[in-house]
Amino acid sequence: MKHFDVIVLGAGSAGEWIWSQLPGRSVAVVEAGRVGGECPFVACMPSKALLYSAHVRRQSAAAHLCGAVSEALTLDDPASAYAAAVARRDRISGWRDDSRKAADLARAGASLYRGLGRIVGPGRVSVALAGGDSTDLSYDELVIATGSRADVPSVPGLDRVPTWTSDQALSSAELPSSMMVLGGGPVGCELAQVYATFGTEVTLVQSESHLLAPEEAFLGQILSGVLLHQGVDVRLDTSAQAMRQSGPGAIVDLSDGSSVETQRVLLATGRTPWVDGIGLESLGLEPSHHGLAVDEACRVLGAEHVWAAGDVTGIAPFTHTANYQARVLLTNLRGQAAAADYRAIPRTVLTDPPVAAVGMTRVAAETAGMNLATAGMDLAATARAGSDGTEIGRLQLVADKARGVLVGAAAIGPGVDEWIGEAALAIRAEVPLEILADIVHSFPTYSEACEPPLRVLAAKLV
Repeated sequence: MKHFDVIVLGAGSAGEWIWSQLPGRSVAVVEAGRVGGECPFVACMPSKALLYSAHVRRQSAAAHLCGAVSEALTLDDPASAYAAAVARRDRISGWRDDSRKAADLARAGASLYRGLGRIVGPGRVSVALAGGDSTDLSYDELVIATGSRADVPSVPGLDRVPTWTSDQALSSAELPSSMMVLGGGPVGCELAQVYATFGTEVTLVQSESHLLAPEEAFLGQILSGVLLHQGVDVRLDTSAQAMRQSGPGAIVDLSDGSSVETQRVLLATGRTPWVDGIGLESLGLEPSHHGLAVDEACRVLGAEHVWAAGDVTGIAPFTHTANYQARVLLTNLRGQAAAADYRAIPRTVLTDPPVAAVGMTRVAAETAGMNLATAGMDLAATARAGSDGTEIGRLQLVADKARGVLVGAAAIGPGVDEWIGEAALAIRAEVPLEILADIVHSFPTYSEACEPPLRVLAAKLV
């Protein structure tokens, strides 16, 4: 049995941080899928590549309105354009080939085991190798970074109709003539916009009263209007009741009493931490769909010498969260002290316009018993919106009056995914509202929208 100082289950973003920054330690990485995880190959990078291509296509169609060209452009047919966008997507995602990532792992001195890893007891892992053999390994420290998997909703007939998960959609070159997107979260909204831009007839079905639940309702309401304007049929307070095959496609019966015929059903109803089948029971841990419970150092509660990072923890399932947790975990593995603080993890949706939020929503802050003050501003009131011709966008801030600090921010509009970082810093550092209200922003920028709400909040403290 080969022994390692550290064994990492999962070669995604969190795992990459760990194996690359433990010089002098023997490290084994166990991965059944791609080295690098989903983000670079079938998630973040390919989806953002397609979103950018879709954005440019819409901008090209409107170029004459800005004087960039003298008359409306005749765009390439959607199928040809989408094929070009897919080719660009695949270049950016490295054609889903993880060989470069695997080479980076080897250069870092780590050992890669391609296969399914299962904990068989304290200090021991068994790996079912891809070739059919198996091997047993032992460890001093174990890092669980197995990520998450796409949820498959329980809908009668779903197994008999053509479906995609987001991973499959972002790996395919197919442009369906019609598509039903189940789920109005970030993935569902982003992909609905992409496909609609390239001519697919898209129906977006959301069981909640607004898109992007449980974020602030105004975000989803504004985004609904954008998607409707772009041709997406948005169905709120609606769910799929049954599905049946119809030729090469499907007929979906909805709770609003209607039936929709579609060529493809995209499942975007969420993801579940990958805790099943990895042998947690052998450590006395009970697998939970909520993920592995960890302390502030990212140690798994109830187990010795076991750590976790990324989606498997069920905390803010974003690549940047996984990277952050990995940095905290690494510091502790090196014998130093670090504690994770999740108060200011940004949450972004890279639709056009983008959506961004950080900290607590108003409802969450009220539930926590805070004495709140809120203030907001429409981005159309900024000078930058006037120069750009922007009519859509809003910022809302939430403050704790007792402490005089910002606790939450939410925005939709141009560039909010970038300038939400100002609110993230303010929340994390607990910058007093009086100081925030005195910050000067350059003119003309959308970030100027922060100033009036901050002055209102500071005044409410008096």
